[in-house]
Amino acid sequence: QVQLVESGGGLVQAGGSLRLSCAASGSIFSIARMGWYRQTPGKQRELVAVVTSGGSTNYADSVKGRFTVSRDAAKNTVALQMNNLKPEDTAVYYCNLRSYYPGLGANDYWGQGTQVSVSS
Repeated sequence: QVQLVESGGGLVQAGGSLRLSCAASGSIFSIARMGWYRQTPGKQRELVAVVTSGGSTNYADSVKGRFTVSRDAAKNTVALQMNNLKPEDTAVYYCNLRSYYPGLGANDYWGQGTQVSVSS
């Protein structure tokens, strides 16, 4: 099994910054990508930013230019630097790890979530 432990959430004023970190441990093989999703009450979980094993990144349009995702493959960690935060960024942020095995497909693993609150 894979365990993901997040840290770094909190309360910040609009325009401020936060950095989220996630460490993966356990039976980790063939990581396809790691990254972050977020969810607010009554809404579906949405992709925020991911980075693939090859280093490619993908961001939600709403965070482009403000958030930066990075990964340390040697340590199996992923971070999300969030700058110029806006009240609409308020959500529970979840770390995600996707593994992929040819012939078996993909598996998604999730952290427990960390609250990010941005006050106006």
